[in-house]
Amino acid sequence: MTKKVLVGVLVVLVAIQLVPYGRDHSNPPVVAEPTWNASDTRATFFRVCANCHSNETTWPWYSHVAPASWLVQWDVDRARAELNVSRWGMDENEGDKAAKMVRTNRMPPRTYLWAHREARLTDEERRQFETGLAATFGSHRSKRGNDDVGEKSGYLD
Repeated sequence: MTKKVLVGVLVVLVAIQLVPYGRDHSNPPVVAEPTWNASDTRATFFRVCANCHSNETTWPWYSHVAPASWLVQWDVDRARAELNVSRWGMDENEGDKAAKMVRTNRMPPRTYLWAHREARLTDEERRQFETGLAATFGSHRSKRGNDDVGEKSGYLD
């Protein structure tokens, strides 16, 4: 019985590799980038955010194996649609929420941080990054405490 279950699971895992979704690991060309307020802001963005929010994604090994490939592709597609610094200027408000997302600990998401320890920010790095994003993207100013999401998310634990 156990052997049949294991063979069945193996057959399913091999079969799902044939599903074509999650295999388009293309990086479209970079059209334009924002004018970054400082090289540190750009460097932090590319360390923490660019894998999903740019056309310069580094596709990890597990992004080639279903079902993980489906989740990674879906995350990158959704993130690029929300904010893509490689297509800057395509939407007037594209960067408007970025500083708030960092300030309220909604970005980077916890699930991303599990696999990408380099994307973790200390409290000081987060403050500097949020200030840099606000200066780069314009309308958001670095102010804390007036958001609907609490200061602590626990993702740095």
